[in-house]
Amino acid sequence: MTSSINRRQFIFQSAAVGCALAASRLLRSLGAAEPVPELINIAVMGLGRGSDLVAGFAQLPGCRITHLCEVDESRLAKAQSAIAKLQKTPPATVKDVRRVLDDGSVHALIVAAPDHWHAPATILACAAGKHVYVEKPASHNAREGELMVAAARKYNRVVQLGTQRRSGSRMIEAMERIRAGDLGKVLFSRGWYNNTRKSIGRGKQTAVPVTLDYTLWQGPAPERPYQDNITPYNWHWFWHWGTGELGNNGIHSLDLCRWGLGVDYPTRVTSSGGRYYFKDDQETPDTHFVTFDFGDKVIAWEGQSCHPRGFENSGFGAAFYGDKATLVTDGNSYTLFDPAGKQIAKVAGNGSDTPHLQNFLDCVRNGKRPNADIENGHKSTLLCHLGNIAHRTGRAINVDSKTGQIQNDADAQKLWSREYRPGWDPKV
Repeated sequence: MTSSINRRQFIFQSAAVGCALAASRLLRSLGAAEPVPELINIAVMGLGRGSDLVAGFAQLPGCRITHLCEVDESRLAKAQSAIAKLQKTPPATVKDVRRVLDDGSVHALIVAAPDHWHAPATILACAAGKHVYVEKPASHNAREGELMVAAARKYNRVVQLGTQRRSGSRMIEAMERIRAGDLGKVLFSRGWYNNTRKSIGRGKQTAVPVTLDYTLWQGPAPERPYQDNITPYNWHWFWHWGTGELGNNGIHSLDLCRWGLGVDYPTRVTSSGGRYYFKDDQETPDTHFVTFDFGDKVIAWEGQSCHPRGFENSGFGAAFYGDKATLVTDGNSYTLFDPAGKQIAKVAGNGSDTPHLQNFLDCVRNGKRPNADIENGHKSTLLCHLGNIAHRTGRAINVDSKTGQIQNDADAQKLWSREYRPGWDPKV
C-alpha cells in the first residue's frame, strides 16, 4: 500500500514539475513575465573577475550563490573562501555551464569567463530561462552582440552588462549635469586607459595543467594547441579569444563617453597604433588611438599598455569638453573646470560595484530594464569592435549611423563575426 502511494506521489510530483517547466517555457515564448522567488539563486561562471562578483552578490540580501562553474580547479578555493564568510550553504561546483543551465533551481547566471564565452553563454542562459549578468565587453564580435540583444528580448530576460559605472550615483549625477547644459554645448569627449603591462613572451606548446579542462575553456572557439602564455590572463591579447585593451578596459571609458554625448552609432571610425614596446606573441596593440565620428560629435580614445600616466593625472578616465565648462571623471568622482582651466567643482564618489549588482537583482524582481541593459551594452561594445576592425584592416571604417553596420567594405565585414567550433555557432 505504501509503495503504491509513493508511486502515485512520484507520478504526481513528476507531472507537476513537468507542467511547471512547460508553463515556464510557454511564458518565455510569449514574452510574459514569470513569478520571481523571494530568494534568487545565482550561478557564477568564471572565477577570475567572477570571484569578486561572488563576494559582491553573496553579501546582498535576497540572493544565494548556488553554483560555481569553473574549468580551472585552482581558482575554486578563493571563491569558496569568500562565500563561506557570507553564506552558510556552500555552492555546488561544476565545470560545464550547460549542466548549470539544465538546473531549474537556478534563476540567474553570472558570466565572467573569457570574452569568447560571453555571448554563447548568455544566449544559452536566456533560452534556458535564466537572467544574466555578463562581464564586459558584451561580446567577442559584433554579430554576437546583436544576437545577445535578440535573445534577451525573445526570452524576456534581464541581461545586465558589467559596466558598473552606469549605476554609480556620481556618474549618474555627472551625466545629468551634461544633459542639463552645465557644460554648455558639448561636441567632443575623450576616453583613455593607461597601464604598465609586462611582456607575455614567446609561448611554448606544453602539456595542459592538470587543474585545467582546456577543451571546455576553449568552448565555442575553434580548437588551438595549448600554449603556456595564454591562460589565465594573456588570452586578452589574442584575437582568437580576446578583444585587446580596447575591449578589456576601453569599454568602460567609451561607455561613459557615449552616455554623456547621447550618441549611438558612429558614421566613421579610424584607428592607429600597434604593438611597439615588446616583441612577443601579443597580437593586439599596446598603443592604440581611435576616433569615432558621429557626424555632429566625436569621441577619441587612447590606450597605452606600457606607460601608466594618462590624462588629468589618472590612468583611467573620460572627459567632456563644452563651451562653458569641462567635466573630467575617473569613473567614480568628477571635477568641473571653467574655460580658463580653473577648478569650479569637485565631487567625490566611492567606486562601489554594489549599486550595479543590486540594480540587476531589482530588475530580476520587477522586470524592468537594468541600468546597463544589453542593448546599451552592445552599442558601447560595438565601438570597441569597430575600433579593432579599423586597426586590423588598416583603414577607416564607414558605418551606417542608424544600424551600426559596416558599409561597403567586404574585408572589414569578415571581422563582424567569427568561426566557431562545430555545433557552437550561437543562434536565437
